[in-house]
Amino acid sequence: MKSLTTSAHLEPDTRFRVTPFADRATPFVSLRIGGDFVELALIACLGTSQALRDLAAAATEAADALDAMTVDTAEVPGRV
Repeated sequence: MKSLTTSAHLEPDTRFRVTPFADRATPFVSLRIGGDFVELALIACLGTSQALRDLAAAATEAADALDAMTVDTAEVPGRV
């Protein structure tokens, strides 16, 4: 991955869009993640499908961690 560091907060209404560009000399897929003010576009060329799968696995792990935090918070005495 080329280097760039940025941050944005995911919101419940975050949009995701995948657009394949297969008819070009250098085919690629664009994965766009966006909201009202920020849009992130990831460009994946041939040979990078495993990196996308690893990203999906990391996103699933992050979602599971959030779910666990929700359960842990709900179980704390005195919290409503």
